[in-house]
Amino acid sequence: MTSITRSGKQSETQVYENDQVRVGKDDAVRLERWWEAHHAELTAHCYRMLGSAFDADDAVQETLERAWRGRGRFEASRGSARSWLYAIATNVCLDMLRGARRRALAMDLGPAAEPGSPLGRPLPEEHWVLPIPDRRVSPAGADPAEAAVARETIRLAFVAALQHLPPRQRAVLILRDVLRWRAAEVAGLLGVTVAAVNSALQRARATLRTVHPDGTEGAAPLGEAEGDLLDRYCTAFENHDVDALVALLHEDAAMSMPPFTWWLQGREHIRRALSAPDAGCRGSRLVPVAANGSPAFAHYVPTGPGGTFEPRALVLVDVRGGLIAGTTSFLDTARLFPLFDLPPTPPRRPVSPDER
Repeated sequence: MTSITRSGKQSETQVYENDQVRVGKDDAVRLERWWEAHHAELTAHCYRMLGSAFDADDAVQETLERAWRGRGRFEASRGSARSWLYAIATNVCLDMLRGARRRALAMDLGPAAEPGSPLGRPLPEEHWVLPIPDRRVSPAGADPAEAAVARETIRLAFVAALQHLPPRQRAVLILRDVLRWRAAEVAGLLGVTVAAVNSALQRARATLRTVHPDGTEGAAPLGEAEGDLLDRYCTAFENHDVDALVALLHEDAAMSMPPFTWWLQGREHIRRALSAPDAGCRGSRLVPVAANGSPAFAHYVPTGPGGTFEPRALVLVDVRGGLIAGTTSFLDTARLFPLFDLPPTPPRRPVSPDER
């Protein structure tokens, strides 16, 4: 597999040593082989551009169709199959972004609410940056360094920050700073000068520093301490132990629930919200999932006696500095649970000796 940071040039040559041939009767086989090798990283690229796993899937499908229609124009002497597919995918995303609404998180749409304030009306899906399963964007057998870059650059906050950029600036920043393309390569793809690419990159970086000052800090793989933190979070959440839950939060932790614009900031505000009579999550079940390179859980709630449950939310947890910095609970389970291959009810847990 080639590197998402373009550091694996030798491995790219090994994978594509037979690609330097004229397009002919083996077009379908060759394109399928290219596609299998690059599908995950192209999905990640489109997700960064578009902010939605569903839109990214549509973009990747359109990329395949355009690649098939344009296969006769691919010239191996002018670049790799990977670069050619990335160029097509980038232009597909730019086409999709024309006239599209900017996707966002609740924090981008207004100030924090007060505990007890109404949630308001939900906004349609196209307003929101949506989560994506790790398996959709993680190339199989990726180098650890490549995997780290992929993980850092699909974090929910980073992808939301990218949406603040105009589409062409967004493309420039992703191609230059994430994929490590040369300025001349980006200029050729976009049909502009190298000077224009460098200017767009400077403006994009400045905007990103403003809207996402933390960069990709905190995106390291979780260690034993973080694993213990998440175990305690699950226990406190499922038992509705508000004191234990709040003790795990940063002082300025945030909590949001798309598709509502309502969100809270601050440990004490979250405590007050969780202590409300209608906020109980006792008896809930949290099932770990892998989303956006971050800890995440499928949240199920009991529906009555007999141990039956139904989906409530897909919860992404932001861990920084040994504490929980925020939770984003996506409530559109009808769309998101199938995306993550989650069942309508949680798997049964083993019965402990004390419960027998």
